[in-house]
Amino acid sequence: MLIAHTIAELREALASHRHPAFVPTMGNLHEGHIALVRQARPLGDATVASIFVNRLQFLPHEDFDSYPRTWEADCAALRAAGCDVLFAPREADLYPEPQTFKVHPDPALADMLEGHFRPGFFVGVSTVVMKLFACVLGASGGTAVFGKKDYQQLMVIRHMVRQFALPVQIVAGETSRAPDGLALSSRNGYLSPEERQEAVALSQALRQLAQAWSSATSPAPALEAQAMQALQVRGWQPDYLTVRRRSDLAAPTAHDGPGNLVALGAARLGSTRLIDNHEF
Repeated sequence: MLIAHTIAELREALASHRHPAFVPTMGNLHEGHIALVRQARPLGDATVASIFVNRLQFLPHEDFDSYPRTWEADCAALRAAGCDVLFAPREADLYPEPQTFKVHPDPALADMLEGHFRPGFFVGVSTVVMKLFACVLGASGGTAVFGKKDYQQLMVIRHMVRQFALPVQIVAGETSRAPDGLALSSRNGYLSPEERQEAVALSQALRQLAQAWSSATSPAPALEAQAMQALQVRGWQPDYLTVRRRSDLAAPTAHDGPGNLVALGAARLGSTRLIDNHEF
């Protein structure tokens, strides 16, 4: 595996490749990331991963400085998965001057849910992804693989690619889960042993919300409120549990039924904020 730290090194490494397959990450890799790399391998003539902890998507009170950096383990995992090129820029390489030009996604999509509770998050995500696409995929384009666990992020990136007519095919990877159903996440490492046992309750709550919505025993807002309350009594601090359309994350109408919906949730357990979703 070739490791490129600068944009010039990356472009030299990819000069002979016409259709890279790209998996962007912030490092601290787990099996979910590695599954995306394996998924990407047959989709291009070079498999590229990036590791970059993007300051632009962290709010001032969030964990940018303490976000786990596990360089040696990440490199070993990527090599074992068959990654060809790792792009690991320093902050000064990717942002050699203040990033005053930024990508502002449609507020109708980006200012709800995660964007409501983390203002500016999707501006930071969209800006760094646009820049990484320019570095890795260039003018000729390629394929990029994003996991469904970050469901709203996947939607924002898909819309960005379509609206800017980028020559990039976005492929979704299914959420990787532990045997008990907990969605794999870099932030799971923050959980205490007791919290780790409890953490699966979020995915269970989303499945129960989907089942209740499908049976339509109560109005949707009441079902969502009940799901939130059920987590609160277990000691969680939920931000949202809600049912939305998969296509645009808008609230479903009477014409929307199971088959094109997704239940999404975000909640804090102790000091750790977890997100998950369940398509139905």
